[in-house]
Amino acid sequence: MPRVDIADLPLRRTLPFMRAPGPQERTASRVGIVGIPFDCGAHPLRVGARLGPSAIREQSQLLRPFNPPDFDFDPLARLQVADWGDVDVVPGQIEDAFAKIECVLDAVYASGALPLTMGGDGAGTLPQIRAAHRKFPDLVALHLDSHADSNPFPETGHDTGTAFTRAAQEGLVDVAHSLHAGIRGTFRMQGSLEHSDKLGYETILMREIESIGIAGLVARIRARCGSRPVYLCFDMDVFDPSCAPGVCAPSWGGLSAREGLAILRGIGGLNIVAVDVNTISPPHDVGGMSALLAANVMLEGMLLFAQRPQ
Repeated sequence: MPRVDIADLPLRRTLPFMRAPGPQERTASRVGIVGIPFDCGAHPLRVGARLGPSAIREQSQLLRPFNPPDFDFDPLARLQVADWGDVDVVPGQIEDAFAKIECVLDAVYASGALPLTMGGDGAGTLPQIRAAHRKFPDLVALHLDSHADSNPFPETGHDTGTAFTRAAQEGLVDVAHSLHAGIRGTFRMQGSLEHSDKLGYETILMREIESIGIAGLVARIRARCGSRPVYLCFDMDVFDPSCAPGVCAPSWGGLSAREGLAILRGIGGLNIVAVDVNTISPPHDVGGMSALLAANVMLEGMLLFAQRPQ
């Protein structure tokens, strides 16, 4: 891979995901894993997403690289996956953290790899989209979540509910080919979905998924994204709390684990250029089950990279 001086980047060494080696040990890495241990620290009850990457890394040690008949090969070896560690951020220091996240993601792209990240709350998605847009100017977003994160926002500041508002306002994604899916539950302000519609995103509610099924949802996703480079943001609260209780903003009536993984299998072949798995909150998890499910989502993300058009 092109020369990238890891020592100059704001990174911390960590327990590697699924024992993946570091980028110095991979000469042709196609995927770079990065942890983003950041949250805004503003939630009144469920601060804890800053601990998400460490919990996912720990649970990833339970995963095995082969899963026949779906895939009987080691995706870490096939993709020469490298674990870059965690971005060295301080939760709550938003602008500083965003700059560091962008710096590290820029370096991953410059190395010739694509980023597979784990958060961290949803605010950390915006700097990742900024870095992805610099690499892929015609970027589109596929956002699986219980919330659209497209709320109206004040003139200054950031929070977990405005990442996709700012992405649209900054021209980072082509909203005409982007969508939110899995949306349901309570919101903290009036008019959130109407604002998302005004921005130009397609929004597929959970009640619609119940009607059209997973196959219908996958068809809608494929039609919307087409062959464009896709930023996949997978917020773990798209799952029902019965299978993922340890998330920042749990909302009942979500996807089962089987349904969520089926969606990821169904979108194989899309031009996925970034996978962002976020909002695991270990203090609210039960037996690490949410973090383990997130680790499985990341493994499925590796398969999406392996299946993208060359």
